[in-house]
Amino acid sequence: AGLVTLAVPEPLHSALAGHLPEVTWISLPHENGFITRAGAIPVSLNLGRATAFLVGPGFGLADATRDFLAALLEMDLPPLVVDADALKLLAQIPNWQKKLPAFTVLTPHPGEMCVLTGLSKEEIQSDREALASKFAKKWGHVVVLKGAFTVIAAPDGRIAVIPVASAALARAGTGDVLAGLIVGLCAQGVEAFEAALAGAWIHAQAGLAALEGVGSTASVLAGDVLDYVNDVMAEL
Repeated sequence: AGLVTLAVPEPLHSALAGHLPEVTWISLPHENGFITRAGAIPVSLNLGRATAFLVGPGFGLADATRDFLAALLEMDLPPLVVDADALKLLAQIPNWQKKLPAFTVLTPHPGEMCVLTGLSKEEIQSDREALASKFAKKWGHVVVLKGAFTVIAAPDGRIAVIPVASAALARAGTGDVLAGLIVGLCAQGVEAFEAALAGAWIHAQAGLAALEGVGSTASVLAGDVLDYVNDVMAEL
């Protein structure tokens, strides 16, 4: 992405800014560290230049943050990727499927898919391809059902499976790396399904490269996966 802006609760800005000198910042009002509904105002004032938008990582599940997300969905948003806690908060917003921009990318792991669908994890894992395809069509959005052999399903029936299953990708934060890859591709103008598919493939290959470089699945961290993304993209 040519420019990345992070919108975070105000107390996090000073902690993060020194680690990420390349990005710009929007400080959001908060309640005990959680974003509040009023945070939608500064976000809306800065949406004009955005070509893609990621929401969810690091959110937490406070009611105030759910209200913030509900306010966001009332805006004219650019192509959207919804990840992490925002997926669980979505399930609390009536008719959320209709409030999202067309062809939003949803990136649930099985537990988050349980919250969105009301199904058990066993039901979801029993036929991942059919289930992802069913709900992509029902919701009208792209579904990336994460896990071993990640499934990417589009509302028009297209479906793909990433032929990778590695414990190196079962680490806290690796899903955030995937979400960032997808939204970065969306920011470059790639369509939702293609961005989700390419992002998931690059992410999986970076995970395998990190495993080879580190030498043990137990030792691979999300940052290691991110570090190998450049190598994978350079090879492509």
